[in-house]
Amino acid sequence: MENQTSERKYLAQIALILEAFGREVEVYPEDWEKRPEGAEYLYRTGVVLVRDEDVQRVVELFRGGQPAEGGIGGVTRLLLPDEVPPDAPEDPSPTQRFLQYADLRLGRGVVTPEHLFYVCPSVSPCPATEPEEVPPGIPPDPVLPTPYLSAGAADGRGVKVVVLDVGWSDAPAAYWLNGVTGDPENAFDGSGRIRPYAGHGTFIAGVLRAIARNVEIVVKSYFTTAGAMWEFDLAEALDEVLDLAPDIISLSAGTRTRFDLPALGLDVFIKTRLNRVNGLTLVAAAGNEASRDYFWPAAFPEAVGVGALADNGKDRAAFSNFGGWVDVYAPGEHLVNAFLTGDYECTEPPNTGQLRSFQGMARWSGTSFATPLVAGLIAGRMSVTGENAKQAADALLAFALTQPVPGVGPVLRATDALGSLQP
Repeated sequence: MENQTSERKYLAQIALILEAFGREVEVYPEDWEKRPEGAEYLYRTGVVLVRDEDVQRVVELFRGGQPAEGGIGGVTRLLLPDEVPPDAPEDPSPTQRFLQYADLRLGRGVVTPEHLFYVCPSVSPCPATEPEEVPPGIPPDPVLPTPYLSAGAADGRGVKVVVLDVGWSDAPAAYWLNGVTGDPENAFDGSGRIRPYAGHGTFIAGVLRAIARNVEIVVKSYFTTAGAMWEFDLAEALDEVLDLAPDIISLSAGTRTRFDLPALGLDVFIKTRLNRVNGLTLVAAAGNEASRDYFWPAAFPEAVGVGALADNGKDRAAFSNFGGWVDVYAPGEHLVNAFLTGDYECTEPPNTGQLRSFQGMARWSGTSFATPLVAGLIAGRMSVTGENAKQAADALLAFALTQPVPGVGPVLRATDALGSLQP
């Protein structure tokens, strides 16, 4: 029964994205609905990504193609020609035919699809939850005890975190969010109900502040269509975020990719931008697919990939991705924090159509929320030690390796990780 429920939720989540993006998006494999493993990845119709130095030979191979404008130096979004070369492999999807043709002539990874990246409660065969109601007046959980948040303690003072997400909605009752800024999100639909994935960025900011009370947070609004955005646009957004001079970038979004290769647009950003900023750290969610397949950008060696612990603190959350590429696991199940005020209609089985009423707080699960918890721990350590974000992250990961959980891996729990730093 649980597997059937997960499958129905999975179908509902992909249906939401297909409705939002229309013919612009395709799913691989084409018969994904009939396969036990479901979809491998979502990608953009009629578009591929190519490193700048390969564009000319790819255009010649494809006998056409037009580079699109925008993006970042190092990677090009190539608009495919109308006609597929006659000797290209047979496939119902013209985009896949171009990709297979490039594989044969140039090798895998020279030409890649433009993948769709999505916030981590989305598109998962074993997804985390939709937001759940909590009683009025319930406090955030987890939250560091007062001694950790007092002046001079590990409160994130002087540290700046930029969150790339669906945007920011002020939650007046959540006093710990005072001073958080960001791009306002389009949180309500035409009927006045909370949209799917709305409040995601607000909840993440709340988790950050519950761990590092005085950290500076800016929430950016990028994942505005069904909680998703294209790879090329995400690379450009990350590049723009560097103008804000963050210490930490928190990204609770990602995707699997074709052949499990590193996402090309993000690979170029990390190699040519992120790695050239001293001390800057990207903390990314490992995804909610209960899979060991690579989930990007969390799987990049340069990122801190965060999986989720179950609420018992001893097991991996059932939905969390896992594997040697996941750097650390942190609490990510049944967290409570700031949310929107209003009514929300569930879109996922078995609760489809159920109406939930929220009063500024919610309970939510996902690697999406374990990620800002780890980002908050990094910020907290920085405010005590004077380390930069990269140094603080490395120290915390080294600490996590000293207390691994059998069958899970390295673990960070807030009070254990920061306890030794208290004055």
